[in-house]
Amino acid sequence: MGSPASLGEARALLAEFPVVDGHNDLPWALREQVRYDLGARDITGDQSAHLHTDIPRLRAGGVGAQFWSVYVRADLPDAVPATLEQIDCVRRLLERYPEDLAPALTAADMEAARGQGRIASLMGAEGGHSIANSLGTLRGLYDLGVRYLTLTHNFNVAWADSATDEPGVGGLSAFGREVVREMNRLGMLVDLSHVAATTMRDALDTTSAPVIFSHSSARAVCDHPRNIPDDVLERLPANGGVAMVTFVPKFVLQAAVDWTAAADDNMRAHGFHHLDTTADAMAVHRAFEEAHPRPVATVSTVADHLDHMREAAGIDHLGIGGDYDGTAFTPDGLNDVSGYPNLIAELLDRGWSRTDLAKLTWRNAVRVLGAAEDVARDLRATRAPSHATLESLDG
Repeated sequence: MGSPASLGEARALLAEFPVVDGHNDLPWALREQVRYDLGARDITGDQSAHLHTDIPRLRAGGVGAQFWSVYVRADLPDAVPATLEQIDCVRRLLERYPEDLAPALTAADMEAARGQGRIASLMGAEGGHSIANSLGTLRGLYDLGVRYLTLTHNFNVAWADSATDEPGVGGLSAFGREVVREMNRLGMLVDLSHVAATTMRDALDTTSAPVIFSHSSARAVCDHPRNIPDDVLERLPANGGVAMVTFVPKFVLQAAVDWTAAADDNMRAHGFHHLDTTADAMAVHRAFEEAHPRPVATVSTVADHLDHMREAAGIDHLGIGGDYDGTAFTPDGLNDVSGYPNLIAELLDRGWSRTDLAKLTWRNAVRVLGAAEDVARDLRATRAPSHATLESLDG
């Protein structure tokens, strides 16, 4: 986790160049735990019994900007209104905690918040199901402040393939490519976390603006389909995009990937779906975990991904997206949002320079949003809003 001297240096660096984190699921946790009753989870106090995230721990972790995920489950019959509820949750958080959280829509807003000592708060929608195959809905989300769209979540949408589903359209369909073009016109970042490698490549072939991976790691280090293949990482310099390393153990530690597969097989062998959380199913799962302890990721595990991603993509194309409050398990030393200094200290001990780390934590993410804004400014001068439909382009 880095030496004590490096930990002090890490905290000093984060005071000047704080973390822009690409993905935090606090709004969904608030929906699930307290049905958006913000008073029941007052994040000005210690919420460590319930959440990975509260304001004191964001401050301790050196977080200066957060993309709050306005994620909703793909199987909800009412994904669009549920997404609007998530946006409302973020807005009410900003109203409730104005001394700490600053609304942000642009790179300039992020820099202004940093100057004020507040945490710039942006929104990202996780999964194309949140637009219900409608470019008008996409524009509506942008107008409400959403600044990235993850093209899929765990399941395919009609126009894009997910990393964790069976191939559907083979990457992006014609309508999927139009979604990317309209996002470019708006200035909404194309987020390629969760999508199939074919979708990543199609999006890079289509986009005229930099892309992001809001919370993904390196497939060469941990062979999970949620991670980014090297050939895609190697395309980021030409595109200008940023890959934001995630901390989820089953995406960063190969032993955890293998353990999860074995645990799922065990559930199925006992007649349960691997996601079943009924009492009988959980008893089977607990028995497996007692006999086969869950592998534990560490700060070093995540740093290994960053070392590799730096080699493949270059220092100008890296960021951080922890996925806090969107995962049940976290690495040792990165237990919650207070843990970022441990990662920076580990990288200092590995020889990363202060300039490199300022790019990782702050500069790259701010630059990529600003670049998307520049592209949009040019495109809006020459291109009208698209009124294409799934049916008109995909049949």
